[in-house]
Amino acid sequence: MHTRPSDSVLLTVTGRDGPDTTARLTGLLADAGAELLDVEQVVVQGLLTLALWVRLPEGARVGEALQALPELARELGVTVDVRAVPPSAPPMGPEPLRYVVTATGKALGVRDVQALTRTLAAGHARVERITRLSETPLAAVELHVTLPPDADPAALKRALLSLSMASPTFDVALQRESLYRRGKRMVVMDMDSTLIRIEVIDELARAYGVHAQVAAITERAMHGEMDYDESLRQRVALLAGLDARVLHDLAANLPLTEGAETLIRVLRRLGYRTAVISGGFSVAAEALQQRLGIDFAYSNALEVQDGKLTGRTVGTIVNARRKAELLETLAKQEGILLEQVIAVGDGANDLLMLEKAGLGIAFRAKPKLREAADTSISAGGLDTILTLLGLTARELREVG
Repeated sequence: MHTRPSDSVLLTVTGRDGPDTTARLTGLLADAGAELLDVEQVVVQGLLTLALWVRLPEGARVGEALQALPELARELGVTVDVRAVPPSAPPMGPEPLRYVVTATGKALGVRDVQALTRTLAAGHARVERITRLSETPLAAVELHVTLPPDADPAALKRALLSLSMASPTFDVALQRESLYRRGKRMVVMDMDSTLIRIEVIDELARAYGVHAQVAAITERAMHGEMDYDESLRQRVALLAGLDARVLHDLAANLPLTEGAETLIRVLRRLGYRTAVISGGFSVAAEALQQRLGIDFAYSNALEVQDGKLTGRTVGTIVNARRKAELLETLAKQEGILLEQVIAVGDGANDLLMLEKAGLGIAFRAKPKLREAADTSISAGGLDTILTLLGLTARELREVG
């Protein structure tokens, strides 16, 4: 190709990946005095794709380098496409909006990727880079996308939520790309139906033979016929007289949600602070704290007299507002910005907590909470949160 002094050219290199392919190509350009403007390289199954955007200076060395390029390419077993890049006008107006889309599943197929990229295109999102996070099989990918400044990210989020809700094995999360996305320092979780697979109050009621009455009160609260505090008081009152050993035995054998142990173990090794903030009961929350090594646990305390539940709670009730307050207080106490906090929950009383955190995750939640949260997880376990942090399978293997 013909170039002029100070031409800007894009070299696209494809072919067999060698140990010194990039070094020898960039060496040729360096000897010619080229100025490197951008570079991107990826290797898939031993095949290299390398893009080099360079500005060529004046001088005979440029011509000599371009003449030597085909011979070097043959020697390296690659092909090199060289194209002039026309001068671009300086950017005008606001920068595009940058987001990260994370797709996870048991195995992502071509149809999944096609549906995802089609949804992104319909939402005017431009895919700039796709990175594989999992090993074999392909189960997690991260897409860096840009949106026009006048685009509606909320509409794209709704479209991606609809896509994931249409498949029971496919989760899609949309996050704003920022300094704090991979700079999170604390994860706060609800307990019942989030960190564990059960609702403790339901199991206690079942053991005491009052499950139907407790469920009826829960149903009324869900329909807005009473507030959370009153519903909790009425449900706990039905447990009056229950032997406290039933509660302790249950707390000693709580069924963990899939991925819970992995999540907490990795977070601890990476230096994250972890907390349970629950409207459930302290005996269970504190048992989980000891079992998993969680840093903090806040929940409702049941009053016990003579070895039996009195049907009353002790202290301030941990309701939706209290959950959000505890999250904020805990972050301030630990010197952590709210942007660096992840909150995870499944119920309506978790919404304020999720809104307070930098990233609120609805976990296996009802559609209403999934729509309100920043993102949601329904197909995977709690360890999917590690993927949302951008951690690869190799990195997870490094921390055990």
